[in-house]
Amino acid sequence: MMASGNARKAIADKVRSYVLAVLCALLVVPVAQAERLKDIASIQGVRNNQLIGYGLVVGLNGTGDQTTQTPFTLQTFNNMLAQFGIKVPAGSGNVQLKNVAAVSIHADLPPFAKPGQVIDITVSSIGNSKSLRGGSLLMTQLKGIDGQTYAIAQGNLVVGGFDAEGRDGSKITVNVPSAGRIPGGATVERAVPSGFDQGNTLTLNLNRPDFTTAKHIVDRVNELLGPGVAQAVDGGSVRVSAPLDPSQRVDYMSVLENLEVQSGDAVAKVIINSRTGTIVIGQNVRVSPAAVTHGSLTVTITEDPIVSQPGPFSNGQTAVVPRSNVSANQEAKPMFKFGPGTTLDEIVRAVNQVGAAPSDLMAILEALKQAGALQAELIVI
Repeated sequence: MMASGNARKAIADKVRSYVLAVLCALLVVPVAQAERLKDIASIQGVRNNQLIGYGLVVGLNGTGDQTTQTPFTLQTFNNMLAQFGIKVPAGSGNVQLKNVAAVSIHADLPPFAKPGQVIDITVSSIGNSKSLRGGSLLMTQLKGIDGQTYAIAQGNLVVGGFDAEGRDGSKITVNVPSAGRIPGGATVERAVPSGFDQGNTLTLNLNRPDFTTAKHIVDRVNELLGPGVAQAVDGGSVRVSAPLDPSQRVDYMSVLENLEVQSGDAVAKVIINSRTGTIVIGQNVRVSPAAVTHGSLTVTITEDPIVSQPGPFSNGQTAVVPRSNVSANQEAKPMFKFGPGTTLDEIVRAVNQVGAAPSDLMAILEALKQAGALQAELIVI
């Protein structure tokens, strides 16, 4: 009987293990057309912090600042020499430093960055330096908005552009030689508290606020971890309960950020760039019943002057008689008729069939919006 009881216990353990494995497999089955939580939301307080600094780039091949026009470069250079105990003689204010340029340095300090780690920096000329190519940035403090120093920058610049000029004034410029980068050019000296390990809750901020997406996040988290674990604060934030122990909190967020959630449909928008003619139409754009005709009037003015020559041995002078030809051409344009619920594909297809230019499509979309027939937000940038 004892052996039989042990056998039943072993079978029960196997069944429980199998059921647990099946449940775990079901939990990680991805939702159709879903996105990872880490791709649509971020943890409140866990963000980049901007750093900025001011310094000098030296070693330029005669392409530095003209110190007579940028006196702050010379002032900065003199201050640097004073730190090394070198005093510039009075009356030397007209010194030309062709190999030195004043620059601004900026960088992003990522979350959880610790002292000793390195970050990339961008260096940009703020004087009249022609090129920073071949230069080296001297030691510079990078400060935050609070005035505290969070990193120290120094290193050789990597400049993608170049500038060349001939004696006759001819000049060629490729890309932007007055700015460059230093990969790993700054060393972190101070960490920024993130608040990740404080309190018994964490707030997830949606990258694109949407009530439907917030509800889907709450439903998925509560389905996985139990009712009441997640609560929607508003359309852009979800508050979730979290362990107090830091190591458990990391494991907890590892599970949450890989949870797949179906996002809500984006708001219907039409984006128009009037300078480049670029038009972006969202998938959910609809048009109410409307009819649009877009005419095109072309006015052509040509100048064909006539040269009047005087007769031989006459006292007349050669004269230029202007002659202008003005013509107008009105091109016939078809009428676009959109039925109820017309979609993006149908709008684009109808306009493309007549060979309309992007400017024509812009005018049509703006007219539909003014008439109240375009069921989307029209944004002109």
